[in-house]
Amino acid sequence: MSIIDAPHKLPSVDRLLNDSDIASLVSAYGAPLVTRRARDVLASARDQVLAGQSFELSALVDNLREDVARTVRPSLRRVINLTGTVLHTNLGRAALPVSAIDAMIDVARGASNLEFDLIAGKRGDRHQHLEALLCQLTSAESALVVNNNAAAVLLTLNSLALRKEVPVSRGELIEIGGEFRMPDIMARAGCKLVEVGTTNRTHGRDFEAAIGSKTALLMKVHTSNYEIQGFTKQVTEAELASIARAHDVPFVTDLGSGSLINLEDYGLPHEPTVSEALNAGADLVTFSGDKLLGGPQAGIIAGHRDLVEKIKRNPMTRALRPDKVTIAALNAVLQLYTDPARLVEALPTLRWLTRDVTEIERLATRLAPIVQGHCAHFQVTVERSQAQVGSGALPVDRLESAGLKLTQPGVRRPGKALKTLARVFRELPLPVIGRIADDALWFDLRCLEDEVEFVDNLRGLTSS
Repeated sequence: MSIIDAPHKLPSVDRLLNDSDIASLVSAYGAPLVTRRARDVLASARDQVLAGQSFELSALVDNLREDVARTVRPSLRRVINLTGTVLHTNLGRAALPVSAIDAMIDVARGASNLEFDLIAGKRGDRHQHLEALLCQLTSAESALVVNNNAAAVLLTLNSLALRKEVPVSRGELIEIGGEFRMPDIMARAGCKLVEVGTTNRTHGRDFEAAIGSKTALLMKVHTSNYEIQGFTKQVTEAELASIARAHDVPFVTDLGSGSLINLEDYGLPHEPTVSEALNAGADLVTFSGDKLLGGPQAGIIAGHRDLVEKIKRNPMTRALRPDKVTIAALNAVLQLYTDPARLVEALPTLRWLTRDVTEIERLATRLAPIVQGHCAHFQVTVERSQAQVGSGALPVDRLESAGLKLTQPGVRRPGKALKTLARVFRELPLPVIGRIADDALWFDLRCLEDEVEFVDNLRGLTSS
């Protein structure tokens, strides 16, 4: 057994690579990558030896094998979302339906008519693949898809309000995830924000007073990630549309989450729909594809044809355009909306939002003893919980849910132990993400459908 306790006993890179266990790594991942990792492992080992540590040669081989595995392991991985937030921005928002995944694979496997007109036999327009269906579902004259809703807002403002003014209510100057603020987006779009009204109350007369010769358009931003309650006043879409028409300027509504259906029909709180905004008089509506719509990351601009065509001509449209797999996925999701009767069954987002709490509770009852068997030092109980839609949709509304509550009874400050337990679950082959609250680790099961996969995954859980 070779003990390495001095720098001169360290093997060379070639000797390490010739080890039988390492040869398989070279075969699998190539000599250049493994060689670079071997140099780094040996450099770290040299520092350890100089610090007085010693170890066996086999430990070096193990370290190199683990280092290569970490290097090639995808950073972006599928996880199990048990946070209680259905549309979790940090966890990828909407899960795609099977039809969308199949459509993505189909166009990704080879050539496609992304920008080729099969009838005319010449160059086509990628934006036409989605426009007709979006117009059918929203009653818009025209529509354009870009890579997310922030891009949709940016492109709209840059196209219609460059070097001009845009009045917006102070109560709607939102900040979305990642500290992206509406005033900053407007500044980058090249237009001047004109704040009107106050944080809690804005009147139509405030907009009337703000309109001048440099006004490009009026804008309403739905505060989808918070709600002001109490002594409040907002100017409705219909009022703003009337004011905009009187002054011959466009009226734009940013819906943010953007639903295509009346959620009340499915037992959920009301969220403004794209059709409602257009029917109320909005000339353009911007909204997301990966929130309440339940599709891939995308931003959608829908409304009057002349305005959409002007936006299409903006050179930035090319920089913000969607790729073929996004177009394929969004098209498949939009097709589901043509038959609302099958939406709950086919669309994961709507299925999870409308899931019956008693079904979730029964699932929790089945899983509790299994999880308890892997977490001997914690107490696992079935508890009712409050889930939420997430991603800025319906911020004050909660969904009755159920899940597993892991606690350490009798421990005054269990925070450290709970954080360690949460990390152990995150280190599973298929990471499980819960939330820590009220001295407990919670696993809300609203979004868990594959019970067998979850149980099999727990086999990789170290005893806790």
